Amino acid sequence: MKVTFLGTGTSQGVPVIGCDCAVCTSPDKHDTRLRTSVLIETPETNIVIDTGPDFRYQMLRANVRKLDAIIFTHGHKDHVAGLDDVRAYNYFQQQPMEIYANAHTQEIIHREFEYVFNNKFYPGIPQLSINTIDSEPFEVGGITIIPIKVMHYKLEVLGFRIGDFTYITDANQIAPEEIDKARGSKALVLNALRHEQHISHFSLQEAIDMACEIKPEQTYFTHMSHQIGLHLEIDSHLPPGIQLAYDGLTIEV
Repeated sequence: MKVTFLGTGTSQGVPVIGCDCAVCTSPDKHDTRLRTSVLIETPETNIVIDTGPDFRYQMLRANVRKLDAIIFTHGHKDHVAGLDDVRAYNYFQQQPMEIYANAHTQEIIHREFEYVFNNKFYPGIPQLSINTIDSEPFEVGGITIIPIKVMHYKLEVLGFRIGDFTYITDANQIAPEEIDKARGSKALVLNALRHEQHISHFSLQEAIDMACEIKPEQTYFTHMSHQIGLHLEIDSHLPPGIQLAYDGLTIEV
């Protein structure tokens, strides 16, 4: 299974309009991050987790010609806003896009994209096939996916265990029984927003501590703001087996 990081930043990522900090003006491509998303590829199936505002450009940049399904972690704008652009895949694949989301995220999708669901069909609007997920494992194109419930302050967000790969973003609390679902992963992805504590995201040190508790073979941090500092500088000081992800990074799991 191949995993590509389509985006590793936040809405406070880079470039930030009017910001002249070292990260926002850095010429290093590792410091230029689009909103957080990953592409999961097997020989048979392509899945994207989350469609933020940068979805269209991310898919063009990664040259993703085929997309079988989209799985959502939660309904915040920086994770769903690009959903309208599935219409290109509808056109070329001649079928609705399979969407997997919990009930709360579905409510947000119905509200934000009301024109998709108002029974006044006209050519060209996105075509979606909605599948409800919660805590039970589900299958997409032969891939078994185990939801991991985490807390984003007071909002329940879904992470996912896919084989030896675990993906958790937008979290600052994980219950012990949910942590257990991630143990034994070869690759773990966690959000690490900045150095300072945050009300709804892991700080860098909190993410390091969580990675040390889960003990995967390798950990990658994502959902980073420009406040985290320069990629190469921060990456060089992380413990062994932990690194910052970056847009375009591809790993085999």
